[in-house]
Amino acid sequence: MNVKKLLAVIIALSFMIMPFTMAYAAADAAGVMASPLAAISATQGADKAIASPQKVFVDGREVRVEAYNINGYNYFKLRDIARLLSGTKSQFSVDYDAGANTIIAKTGEAYQPVGGELSIGADKSAACASSNWVFKVNGLNVNASKYIIGGNNFFKLRDLGTAFGFAVAYDSSKNAAVITSGKISLVFNDSNYAVKTSDFEGKTIAYRAYENIVYVSNPVDADYEVMNIYIPEEYFGGKSIGNYNAETAPIFFPNMVGGYMPAKPGSPGVDNAGNPNAILMALSKGYVVAAPGARGRTLQGENGTFTGKAPACIVDLKAAVRYLRYNDEIMPGSAERIVSNGTSAGGALSALLGATGNNADYAPYLEEIGAANEPDDIFAASCYCPITNLDNADTAYEWLFNGINDYDFRGTKGTLTEDQIKVSNQLKAMFPAYLNSLGLKKADGTALTLDLNGDGTFKDYVKSFVIASAQKALDNGTDLSGLDWITINNGTVTDIDFEKYAVYATRMKPAPAFDALDLSSFENSLFGTAAVDNQHFTKFSQENSTKDGSIADAKIIKMMNPMNYIGTEGTTTAKYWRIRHGAVDRDTSLAIPVILATKLENEGFDVDFMLPWGQGHGGDYDLDELFDWIDRITKK
Repeated sequence: MNVKKLLAVIIALSFMIMPFTMAYAAADAAGVMASPLAAISATQGADKAIASPQKVFVDGREVRVEAYNINGYNYFKLRDIARLLSGTKSQFSVDYDAGANTIIAKTGEAYQPVGGELSIGADKSAACASSNWVFKVNGLNVNASKYIIGGNNFFKLRDLGTAFGFAVAYDSSKNAAVITSGKISLVFNDSNYAVKTSDFEGKTIAYRAYENIVYVSNPVDADYEVMNIYIPEEYFGGKSIGNYNAETAPIFFPNMVGGYMPAKPGSPGVDNAGNPNAILMALSKGYVVAAPGARGRTLQGENGTFTGKAPACIVDLKAAVRYLRYNDEIMPGSAERIVSNGTSAGGALSALLGATGNNADYAPYLEEIGAANEPDDIFAASCYCPITNLDNADTAYEWLFNGINDYDFRGTKGTLTEDQIKVSNQLKAMFPAYLNSLGLKKADGTALTLDLNGDGTFKDYVKSFVIASAQKALDNGTDLSGLDWITINNGTVTDIDFEKYAVYATRMKPAPAFDALDLSSFENSLFGTAAVDNQHFTKFSQENSTKDGSIADAKIIKMMNPMNYIGTEGTTTAKYWRIRHGAVDRDTSLAIPVILATKLENEGFDVDFMLPWGQGHGGDYDLDELFDWIDRITKK
């Protein structure tokens, strides 16, 4: 259809709906009205709505309000909710622009009644259709589910809670929707900042610091479910930094998690030697930084229950991503370019965040804490020494270190007992079956497998990464002549003795390394429950437990392992990955990051994987290379 014909149709439609205009324009008291044209279309292709029989309680007070149930959720008129919350910390004003089909609300402002609020008329469920009205809160286009019912816009109650800061729950004993005011609005407050400066490489970096922003509307622990957001000052003046501006700048998303402990959000800084941390360097390069805190395994509520057991840590990081996506329109930086970063347990969470985007397994937990109803996939994941694939980490550890009986664990040196040696032998024997079940392949199609002794193409593949690491070190001038397990011919590393390499790296942990038989590991604590501090997470350790320990719920174990989600249906896995595991890092087996990187590559994702020579357990040691990688992938 050409432009002239389209204009003719629009003019004709405007005459058709004119008799309805005065009636609908005066009826806003019943709720924010849909346009006359939308009201007519509401009778066609309608979704099914049912007049809701549920009671409604607001801050403990029962109220009567017109509501409809659609797909299991309650929908209400915006003005009714505004009237019910008037005078509370969750109050908001309502206006609308009928010409632009836009509903306008502002948080914190007193609601001005227009008459007709809270009136309940006849059942209008027969006329129900999706609404195309724009919904703006504090200038942000809010993605709220809404329907036109009987000519009025009805909003999903939970979406309104996200925007205006009230909690929504269901009381089955009363068959009631329960609204609690005074919670957290997830609409970004762009005036709540301080201008700060940091010196870096002879220049002063100015940035706006939005700190301790609660990123969920119903936090379990508001001391940890918070995020620091740092934005270069140049972006508020329309300037660019390098190739980036306020629209295109990547959002660097570093978590501070270690040992699956609770973590506060990070901030820009330098170490004792004057070296910048990752946050400061990211700002210097023009990135927006969003540093989230997260709950961890040791947190307890006032009543003594545990509040940070799995999957709380990954659920919190997903909620922080959703907050960024929710506010993408009004915040500098592109939420389509979120790059996570973490080390150790934080590296594992970065991998889990990258692998599990938008998977429905996490949805109930996100809804419970009041996360924004937005996607939670990310652009890229940077993972330093990820302590991941926990339910298979014990077998992988013994595959590498079996036969090495001396260990140095958290400053305590010891030698495996006879029972521990037996456990090591059993766990090593279990690893090939797991590895072979993955169906991994090299880039040339060669199947990566192990025989019953733990030898095979996969072992050779792991060796190849150690050889490449040694070669790079040799090329950079490192003297490797004292290492008798490395074969060098004419400046080329041609082979290594893998068993001697394992002795050189040394064993750190006794057997089992992760799911301790006496429930003493960090990971046992991670898999506890609200009432139980420590649980097993492998069948082997549960069956051989010396404490009669219970085993964690299978779904929770699944949700903490990225291998279960990479490239699966219903999941949006990050396209780009950077994985670094030190060549002498023995906190987990080399097999674990190799398996992760290979699985990602086999599923078609872009992976940059290395074992840096001489590097132990740690991260952020190669920031120039990290940010060069981010710059490259954002140009693709």
